Amino acid sequence: MSTDALVESIRKAADNEGLLPLSVYKDIATEFLITYKELEKIALESGFFPLRFQRQRKLLGSACQLRLLSAKVAIVGCGGLGGSIFEMLLRLGVGHLLVIDPDFFCESNLNRQLLATSANLGCYKVDAALERGKLVNPVAEIETLNQVFQSPAGKARLASCDLVFDALDSVSGRFELAQLCARNNLMLIHGAVSGWSGQMAPVPPGSEKMAQIYPKTYPESFPENSGSPPPAAEIEALVDNITPTVNTVAALQVAAGIKYLCDFSLGSGSYLHFGEELPGCFIDLTEPDLERLR
Repeated sequence: MSTDALVESIRKAADNEGLLPLSVYKDIATEFLITYKELEKIALESGFFPLRFQRQRKLLGSACQLRLLSAKVAIVGCGGLGGSIFEMLLRLGVGHLLVIDPDFFCESNLNRQLLATSANLGCYKVDAALERGKLVNPVAEIETLNQVFQSPAGKARLASCDLVFDALDSVSGRFELAQLCARNNLMLIHGAVSGWSGQMAPVPPGSEKMAQIYPKTYPESFPENSGSPPPAAEIEALVDNITPTVNTVAALQVAAGIKYLCDFSLGSGSYLHFGEELPGCFIDLTEPDLERLR
């Protein structure tokens, strides 16, 4: 492949602002025997920009867009939080998304899970993610695993990622995921939702943040006469949740992830690392303020 010839083809296909439409990807990729992702990488490196990301060009810039394209990001859990995180990362241009979830959709998911539809009830969540990914961002590589993340395949695939999003509904699962990320030196972006409230917190490897968020005294408050309460690890799965809270927490998680991957301050020449503080927050949508979590 002649890189000069490829760049010339990109130049001819781009508009006067250097924006490259998705409609030309197929012809160029076929001519030069490359993938859409390889094409987009060379376009960004050569000063062009994907047309579909035009509205984030000034906010992120080519350097950040290239870092997103080159990133491999895992989403563990593909329900309410996971589906919304997946959608946002697709639309931001993350180049490789690993989605892990063993579950399938049921009717009660329709109130808050973006990937759930009346047509795919009973279908596996990761299959819906794969189909959605093809429609929204055909450049992105979508890798799915219809197993728990604790499986040998889950552990192996997570180890190769650059960043992991926690979209689980089990406290015990979150601790296991944080430990797995710590062993592999991976940044984890935690999120959780409970009714009108939620929280987000970046958890660097080796951090005690998860233990601070979920101390051993984690409350087990259930209605009286409800029998023996289930273990704390199962509480979140039993709490009612609604779309506004789910999408708000997912957005906060994605914003933190973008800051980690490509330095949202831009122009500083530096990138966020494990040792630098990425604050989290608690939210309550019945109140207007965000409470900062240190």
